[in-house]
Amino acid sequence: MDSEKITTAVQENKMGVQPVGKLLAGMAIPIMISMLVQALYNIVDSIFVAQVSENALSAVSLAFPLQNLLLAVGIGTAVGMNALLSRSLGAKKQNEVDRAANTGLFLSIISAIVFAVFGLLGSRAFFMVQTDVEEIVNYGTEYAMICLGCSFGVFIQLYCERLLQATGRTSLSMWTQMIGALINIILDPILIFGMFGLPRMEVAGAAWATVIGQIVAAAAGIFLNIKYNPEIHIKLKMIRWNTSTVKAIYRVGFPSIIMQCIGSVMTFCMNTILIAFSTTATAVFGVYFKLQSFVFMPVFGLNSGMIPIISYNYGAKRMDRVKKTIVLAITVAICIMALGTLAFELLPGVLLSFFNASADMLAIGIPALQIIGSHFLLAGFCIIAGSVCQAIGNPTYSLISSVCRQLVVLLPAAWLLAQTGELNLVWLSFPIAELASLVMNIIFLKKTMKSVEEYL
Repeated sequence: MDSEKITTAVQENKMGVQPVGKLLAGMAIPIMISMLVQALYNIVDSIFVAQVSENALSAVSLAFPLQNLLLAVGIGTAVGMNALLSRSLGAKKQNEVDRAANTGLFLSIISAIVFAVFGLLGSRAFFMVQTDVEEIVNYGTEYAMICLGCSFGVFIQLYCERLLQATGRTSLSMWTQMIGALINIILDPILIFGMFGLPRMEVAGAAWATVIGQIVAAAAGIFLNIKYNPEIHIKLKMIRWNTSTVKAIYRVGFPSIIMQCIGSVMTFCMNTILIAFSTTATAVFGVYFKLQSFVFMPVFGLNSGMIPIISYNYGAKRMDRVKKTIVLAITVAICIMALGTLAFELLPGVLLSFFNASADMLAIGIPALQIIGSHFLLAGFCIIAGSVCQAIGNPTYSLISSVCRQLVVLLPAAWLLAQTGELNLVWLSFPIAELASLVMNIIFLKKTMKSVEEYL
């Protein structure tokens, strides 16, 4: 018991006392680095697949909504657990900490089982709804069955990462992500092209490289939590459904899941709109998502470092530190997005050339990247603002903003602009939607901060 009190005090000194700038840097930078590596392997994955054929790249692009849906559930559950853990640590409620951790593990296992069943039984139908090109359907089905069928690796990986982040051990969390990403990068060319005597597996090789990396990262996460995370106690008898804890986890996590699920719906519908122009247009859209992840992932890493700081200090009723963290996070996010905007505006052809882009893909992709990239600065603010609302008790605001941006504004705008027959106009739907999101997030952030101050 004494050792637990000492550990809690050390944690309080870091999360509640350390200067905000130093604390946010220490919490966020390791996650940002690991997410950059994560984004790099996503890009490398598609670069190698593009060497097989444009149809192979299109298949992986069409599979993105399924992968995004999987990540939505995994990340949303882990984010909700993370927020609950951080608040419980700040309030010094060890029993609630342990219940959150064990219930989170139970939910991750159940989620992996559900996605494995869907991946094995429903993948072909998913691709046949989108296209009748047999090669794309075959490639996509193979890819999705492997990625979803072995999804337990990514669910356990995400769970373990958030346990480490909730207790301030973001450097250890970084290592789990980097290990998985590096293994994926190494295995991609070996399995896709059949090196060192192994059979040439093409798109299936990319899928196996992904799941093997995730499984190894999950194993590393389990080891690091057991050895270096004494604040969290995993007990077999506690790995079960606990209604009150599940409600607390999903009060924060469910809006996050819905928001990312909305992203899957948006991607699926955009692919449907774009494929009416050409399969190359869908390949460009898939390449865009891979490239933008290299810009957005560091901001999401900043987010992951920010959330436990805000949750902890909110639980400890230290609003001055909450406000400082928010201002600093928004400033850093906008700076990161500015670099991304410059890359998309000035070097679109160079970026596309990494994906073995044909002349047709370059003709479509260059204006697409330049138009879509113009909304990055706005997105930086919106991402941080939405997560602040989630972290301190107003997750509905983030949900409303995401629904409006992607379903109420973006998709109708894209469909209407597609009726002109001009593909370049379709890309304008992204900055249009982000402008609407900016207005909503400014309003919601002000309302959230005002309600918190009145409550305290």
